[in-house]
Amino acid sequence: MDVSRRTLLAALAVTPAVTPVAAHAAAPTGSPAAPIGDPAALARDEGHWAKVAALFDTPPAGIIQLESGHFGAMPRSVRTAYEARIDRVNRETTLYTRGVFTRDAEAARARAAALLSVDVEEIAFTRGGSESMATLIGGYNRLRPGDAVLYADLDYDAMQAGMESLARRRGVRVVRIDLPEPATRQNLIDAYDRALAADPAIRMMLLTQLSHRTGLVPPVREIVALARSRGVDVLLDVGHALGQIEFSLRDLGVQFAGLNLHKWIAAPLGVGLVYVAKDRIPDIDPSLLEGPSERIDARIHTGTVNFAAVTSVPDAIEAHESIGLAAKAHRLRYLRDCWAEPLRADPRFEVLTPADPTLYAGITSFRIRGRTSPADNVALRKALFERHGIFTIERTGVARGACVRVAPSFVNDASHPAALVAALRAIAGRLA
Repeated sequence: MDVSRRTLLAALAVTPAVTPVAAHAAAPTGSPAAPIGDPAALARDEGHWAKVAALFDTPPAGIIQLESGHFGAMPRSVRTAYEARIDRVNRETTLYTRGVFTRDAEAARARAAALLSVDVEEIAFTRGGSESMATLIGGYNRLRPGDAVLYADLDYDAMQAGMESLARRRGVRVVRIDLPEPATRQNLIDAYDRALAADPAIRMMLLTQLSHRTGLVPPVREIVALARSRGVDVLLDVGHALGQIEFSLRDLGVQFAGLNLHKWIAAPLGVGLVYVAKDRIPDIDPSLLEGPSERIDARIHTGTVNFAAVTSVPDAIEAHESIGLAAKAHRLRYLRDCWAEPLRADPRFEVLTPADPTLYAGITSFRIRGRTSPADNVALRKALFERHGIFTIERTGVARGACVRVAPSFVNDASHPAALVAALRAIAGRLA
């Protein structure tokens, strides 16, 4: 039967702002309810986490996947919603993208703002944490020739490159510091305090909430307060923190942040957020592809976005909240503790996050003592995979030497970190 243009447009207009594919799909058998009780106790409940793992696709047989830091696999409910949205975009094409999509995207943006407890006017979608931070670093307009900017060895490579580019773009000096190893809350605060006190010309600094290199979580609130007391703005890289640790941007005193939604929130690949406190938006230049504007979304111009990915963000947030942030945070720390603390007791190894649970989450790196070259750690990563079926990744750029990173997720059980410990002790024994 032919459908008139008016009928079609009317049908599109009443499509729900966010199609509730995941929200109303039947949950998999045994899917966990919103967790209650003590999240620390729940972290050890393998039966509960087996039900959580069942929400995701099973990793390839014979492999222990301990490299979940690159991006997070979508739960099947999110993937189903995403695929349905891809189908809609492909079927309706510009009837959707030049019409209803705007409303759907605004609903997704409002859902993300609620997740962060910030105003919707303070966030805009990007294609990931790197684009978010590039928007902040490149757009920060309060620097003048002769000013200085600060970053540390544990910051992300691309963000370091962005900070270095400010010497060419803004005529500023770039100051780099190496964070202490082993770290404590106080020596981390002291490291930034010394750097700021030594160079009063510093006007802006980069701070990473959870290092992709070692997993270190510095005391962000204290460091931000220290910087602001000296008139220094902090650009916070939240790439790995959102969905892995409990925090509030407002409580941390943060005014500028780049966030990622396809890591620990497990949205489809290619979605992030940039956050700027409302009264600081003018301090970030609009995109070169936008005209003058006071809106935050003028600070980022993504062109033709992945429409289906953006509008699937509410489905990912719903899945994330159904597991529970506190439960996720405690589970990831528990899985980390199962391997990192036994390894710490072995003098052949160095664990690169401290035992203080406020300074780490699920990710932690290690090295075999004395083996600090990139080649050493590539070889270690290959030995873990080829001999023991354990997938990890090497990391370079740490001042004290290269390392191997372990990043468990919700498909892992307690036997996996135990297998890692056994494998590493066997490898170290062969090297002795």
